[in-house]
Amino acid sequence: MKRLSLLVTLLCTLNLAPCYATEAALGSNLGGLLDYAREHNPELASSRLTVDAAQQRVIPAGALPDPVLRTEFMDINRTTNTRYLLMQTVPWFGKRDAQHDAAEAQAAQADGEAASVWSGLATRIKQTYAMRYLTSSSAQLAQQTLVLLEQLEQIAQTRYAHGLGAQQDVIRAQLEITQLRGELITLQSEQHHNHVRLNALLARPANAPLAEPAQLPALPAAAKLDETALLERLRGNSPQLRIAEANLHASNKDRELTYLNRYPNFTLGIAPTQTGNTVRQWDLMVEFNIPMQQSARRAREREAEVTVAAATAQQEALRYQLESALAESVAALEAARRTEALIATRLLPQAELGYQSALAGYETGKADFALLIDAQKQILKARQQQLQAQTDAQLRLADIENLLGEPL
Repeated sequence: MKRLSLLVTLLCTLNLAPCYATEAALGSNLGGLLDYAREHNPELASSRLTVDAAQQRVIPAGALPDPVLRTEFMDINRTTNTRYLLMQTVPWFGKRDAQHDAAEAQAAQADGEAASVWSGLATRIKQTYAMRYLTSSSAQLAQQTLVLLEQLEQIAQTRYAHGLGAQQDVIRAQLEITQLRGELITLQSEQHHNHVRLNALLARPANAPLAEPAQLPALPAAAKLDETALLERLRGNSPQLRIAEANLHASNKDRELTYLNRYPNFTLGIAPTQTGNTVRQWDLMVEFNIPMQQSARRAREREAEVTVAAATAQQEALRYQLESALAESVAALEAARRTEALIATRLLPQAELGYQSALAGYETGKADFALLIDAQKQILKARQQQLQAQTDAQLRLADIENLLGEPL
């Protein structure tokens, strides 16, 4: 046991495969990838810190300014009079509340942006996982087909050697094998690209190990894809709409504060005067600014009105845009689901039946080799289309969940 422990430690020290044994399981399922990204992605961490910073600005926004203490030594050549002046600036009624509410709206906007960051990150992970599954399954399918084609090549060579087939059949099989090997090279390259992209989303080294995806997540039941219900969830939960709503609220509070700036802020003060060790005189003071620059204030008020109008229009336009995207994604998901069902129940069984018929005909000399190869290509094409339909459904599901800001 001690020798085994020492060996594992040595291999980890040398950065060999066993030290990745725990992480190697990462990538086999989507849930593990999302959990890992939630804990390790720096972009997401940055957005959370931004939210925290915005929330910390709420209380100071509505607080009073710090008081000011002034000390004056009066007539220092003849007496020892000292005057103390304590002053406190007080904003006009309602200004502090407006500043507080505006800061709260900005914090809500930051929270919506953080939710949008996570939703976008999760969507990219889901889509990259689906593409990894597509390329991995396509490569496995190509490998299986390659084995079958090599068996057909052996059959063609045997028949040709016995004078029962043509040399062209052997050449055709070899040509198909070469083309399929070329497709495998392309698939392997795409597998590497998806591997690197997924590691980047997880904030891991580009070539860090990832397990092959085991299966695609199950699609939601048809009842959960009711468009009316999804539209309601979109309007209530969409991170992008939350950002637009918070932006509009902040603009309204800024406009309110701009109109309140028509009125002056006050500075109140109390000033005791000390002679020797005795305070003999108390003074009170009040100070306020005079709002003389009315043209500048009116310009700022017009700016605030335009800003509110722009935020309102932006929110409305975004809502229509997101609703349109949601309807499109729901329709595309349903089309992909129906396509996959059609391939699984009709096209693929028909292609397999055609292949078995062509194989039997070729073995008895009633069908030529080209028909057999074409039948095999039809099976491969049908299975590729099935994988593509399954992947398309997952991509559209990720788009829908991104729009909603939550899983279905």
